[in-house]
Amino acid sequence: MTLLEAILLAVVQGLTEFLPISSTAHLRIVPALLGWNDPGAAFSAVIQIGTLAAVLTYFWRDVGRIAAAMFADMRRGKLATMHDAQLGWMIVVGTLPIIICGLAFQREIETTWRSLYVVCGALIVVALLLAVAEWAVGRRRAAGIEGREVDRLNWQDALVVGLAQAAALVPGTSRSGVTILGGLASGLNREAAARFSFLLSIPSIFAAGVFQLFAARAELLSSQSQVVNLVAAVVVSAAVGYAAIHWLLGYLRTHSTFVFIAYRLLLAGVILALLAGGQLSDQDRLPPPTAVELRGVHEAGN
Repeated sequence: MTLLEAILLAVVQGLTEFLPISSTAHLRIVPALLGWNDPGAAFSAVIQIGTLAAVLTYFWRDVGRIAAAMFADMRRGKLATMHDAQLGWMIVVGTLPIIICGLAFQREIETTWRSLYVVCGALIVVALLLAVAEWAVGRRRAAGIEGREVDRLNWQDALVVGLAQAAALVPGTSRSGVTILGGLASGLNREAAARFSFLLSIPSIFAAGVFQLFAARAELLSSQSQVVNLVAAVVVSAAVGYAAIHWLLGYLRTHSTFVFIAYRLLLAGVILALLAGGQLSDQDRLPPPTAVELRGVHEAGN
């Protein structure tokens, strides 16, 4: 991967991590369209550290307040006595499903689920579910029922959104897309659903990034140029991600998610048409097998 490729992919990551259009889908699709090799799940996860920095920077007051409340409760030997402490433990509970599923399906996440057909299927399914959720929001508002704010979040909401977040392990699903979907289905308003989605992303992005950096350190840090590329990608994704958060929260105060629904359906349609016409290949751009996989194939052949 060249420095230019790393920076372009970082811009894609920063823009799409927080918009409900799937960053992993775009990190799979953009290289395929440009004739580059798939950067792989490890690179995709590690540059999310940049978007993690964007979340921490944007919500530093919220994060500091939540952490302080949790530590204050633990010092008193109590649990979730204050709203901020309760919100912190809700984030912990909401993170457990994606950690468990991530470890259980690690192999599929890094290989077969990166198929462009899987990506397109996920883009379409979540778009349709978001459309249903928006229809339900419209019905509630017509009946005079407004969505709840973050300060009215409950444990059931946290579990529903956490389970939805686990589905984001499938490329094309979109972590922000399914968590906003889970929030809307639970009765939160759009801005509250997005805000909780961003806060919930902190532990999961951190865990995925650190795990993949450690697991694939030999590949990702194999040369000085690779290190430079990775650092540049993290910095660029942080800056672009910060701008994306600011824009999306403002947008959702007065707009629905239908523009993202339309984009997801259009993108999936274009990719499927290119695959059907032979202009785009699904298999040619999958990551090359690792040394361990090659050794397993050789031993099986013997």
